[in-house]
Amino acid sequence: MGILNLFSPAEKKRARRSTRAAMKEARRGDGAAAQSDGGALQSLVESFRDIGLDGRFGYASAADVARRAQKAAGKGRPEKAIKRLIRQHRRGVGVAGFATGLGGFITLPVLLPANIFEFYVQATRLVGGIAAVRGYDLNDEEVRVRVLAALTGEEAGDVLGSLGLGPIAGVAARGVASRMRRGSSSQIAQAIGSRIMRRFALRSTRLFGKAIPGLGAVVGAISDRRQLAKIAEAALTSFPAKG
Repeated sequence: MGILNLFSPAEKKRARRSTRAAMKEARRGDGAAAQSDGGALQSLVESFRDIGLDGRFGYASAADVARRAQKAAGKGRPEKAIKRLIRQHRRGVGVAGFATGLGGFITLPVLLPANIFEFYVQATRLVGGIAAVRGYDLNDEEVRVRVLAALTGEEAGDVLGSLGLGPIAGVAARGVASRMRRGSSSQIAQAIGSRIMRRFALRSTRLFGKAIPGLGAVVGAISDRRQLAKIAEAALTSFPAKG
């Protein structure tokens, strides 16, 4: 069951509308985004963060799924728990991607925004779950920023560098931590949001196969699973095992 199935009809409509607005905002490019307030992107990325990490609308938090994975894996087996988390979330995004492309070009304009929302909430929860299993505090501002950065996949290092953070989680430099506390989370959300939204939108709309009924379901499932694998790799790099 997807995250949007847990929303009321009005909430579903708002989620789709906000995603469409963010896609349009992202397509304007970095220059145009700098001239605007980036409100749609910021709001959407903060939704990914808050729902994926903290859990809302009946959706389990990253800490909860991490605890369940650790329990299933057995005591003292964190890497097995992480593999379990990755498999679980790959199945989830695969199902959502399959459903998005099932109707091809007829349903794609309606379902794509929901697919984007679903994908990034699940991806955020996966990254947070990996961080939690490896002993990182999901309430720490630096950790939450790094979770968002991991959503850009192989670009995560560049995003973190632009924020003054190194590629591996640890204690942020005092100046960086201070800036984050003073409210730069909005700028971080805009910077990360513009990257992930442009990337996802272009990948989804330019894949001709995704617009073909039937074939689009297979293409959607495969492409979403591949993208999640890149995000998982970024999470494993940014949140290395402690000790």
